[in-house]
Amino acid sequence: MALDGVFLRHLKKEIHAALLNSRVDKVFQPNRDELILAFRGFDAAHKLLISARANSARINLTKIPVENPLQPPMLCMLLRKKLQGAKLIDITQPDLERALMLKFDSVNELGDHVELTLAVEIMGRYSNIILVDENGKIIDALKRVDAEMSSERLVLPGLLYRLPPPQDKLSMLECTAEEVLERIDQLPKDMELSKALLSVLQGVSPIVAREVEHNVGRGNEVLIRSMDEKTRERTRFFVGRLMDTVRDVDGQPYMVVDPQKKPKDFAYIDIHQYSWAMTVYKKDTFSAMLDDFYAERDQIERMRVKSADLLRLLTNHTDRLSRKIANQTAELETCAQREVYRVKGDLLSANMYAIEKGLKSVQLQNFYDENLAEIEIALDPALTPQQNAQKYYKNYRKAKTAEDKLTEQIALAQTELTYLDSVFESLTLAVNERDLNEIRTELMEQGYVRMQKGKRNQKQPAVSAPLKFTTSDGFTVLVGRNNRQNDKLTMKDANNNDIWFHTKNIPGSHTVLVTDGKQPTEKAMEEAAVLAARHSRAKDSAQVPVDYTQIRHVFKPQGAKPGMVNYVNYKTIFVDPTKE
Repeated sequence: MALDGVFLRHLKKEIHAALLNSRVDKVFQPNRDELILAFRGFDAAHKLLISARANSARINLTKIPVENPLQPPMLCMLLRKKLQGAKLIDITQPDLERALMLKFDSVNELGDHVELTLAVEIMGRYSNIILVDENGKIIDALKRVDAEMSSERLVLPGLLYRLPPPQDKLSMLECTAEEVLERIDQLPKDMELSKALLSVLQGVSPIVAREVEHNVGRGNEVLIRSMDEKTRERTRFFVGRLMDTVRDVDGQPYMVVDPQKKPKDFAYIDIHQYSWAMTVYKKDTFSAMLDDFYAERDQIERMRVKSADLLRLLTNHTDRLSRKIANQTAELETCAQREVYRVKGDLLSANMYAIEKGLKSVQLQNFYDENLAEIEIALDPALTPQQNAQKYYKNYRKAKTAEDKLTEQIALAQTELTYLDSVFESLTLAVNERDLNEIRTELMEQGYVRMQKGKRNQKQPAVSAPLKFTTSDGFTVLVGRNNRQNDKLTMKDANNNDIWFHTKNIPGSHTVLVTDGKQPTEKAMEEAAVLAARHSRAKDSAQVPVDYTQIRHVFKPQGAKPGMVNYVNYKTIFVDPTKE
């Protein structure tokens, strides 16, 4: 992404204006890779988000509410002790490096004022948040780095803090456009201008380098070997204009969005390189743009981390059930040979008089075959003919019993697998800690999660409300987000005349169109079906079959697992969940 050194310089200006001389009110650590510092100033309160997550590392002012764990991590408690009440007195950036130094005036245990620094390094998977004392020594870090992880730079408590090794690149705060051209001339001649700028200039991201090449070449590719005097002059002009933006910190936040309205990139200059393939929006502030850009990705990542234990549990159970079904199916196929045992028993019983004891096999006419073909039957020499016949009958009965049991066991395992599939789908729909707790409670009730000591007699949390939507013609549609919600919505809350929707043979949410005694319109029926498809595993498909029927025709079999129902007198509609 484009959070380069220059973009960070613009963020620094924005954060500096909002937070300088404010005090840290609270410190939160929502998960292992994120910190939130709540500041209070004379005129307003702000929240500063610092993320060291590999695919969304950043620092910006945020307004997105984030759930916090009940028990704060160790680093969070340390920062509360050191920074709570501290005043932010300065923010610095070493040249155009992707690092900000937040300097605080804090009071130690003796009541003395000391300067603490929170070093925020925005460097992809090497991103880190490091607390440094007044002597430049590391107090602690979000990610400790020992000798086994790196031989160049250690990040451990007690060591002196050192910045990451600088790259051999030109800083746009000090160099000239002519110096940039001189460096470019030393590079391979078949290199593109955008890649040359990336290798020469400090703090420049790929999208900005491509934009400069786009402007220099008027939309065409520019290679170093094809740069004539006119091209060099245009390069000098556009690189110089970029330098002015960097030095004056007067860029504007722009976000690039694809045709599916998903954010693809961002920059501090206007972007024209994508022509009509992408849409570029100008945002009010850099922080607001980062919130918009990363909001969905962060929410998915936070829920992934918090649901990791449930996901692992479900995966293990699903794998075990799949292996069990495969083994039992293979065993069931061998039971299909049971009729051969019965035929051989019948033939031995019918020809008992002609068989002598001690034979290892016998050739008999098969009177079940229309051609009376002969069949060879293996015998146990130690048994009498009658005992051999009884042995075949016993094998027949054993195979028949095994077939009945295996068929029953496979059906039960398939039902359980379908249920676990529905829980998997509930996990993808979970948006907060409460949703995860409901799923965890459901799995405890079903015996998949061990009940914790002291919680056996506790009252289980109430089922939260389902999602609520309104169709374009005014009907209410309710959508469950997990199996407990699905059961309550379908079996208790809905009226007999309401319309129930569910994707056909696909895990998904129970969806109810509330009729209030009125005849639902075709538009409302279609939109309710689309909502059912969107809240299912088929949400990214083009044509999804959705069954619908009145609630009176939906019933729950005795002993069925949460969310599992049967329904009759239904019809099927095909909808496109990706359609606006």
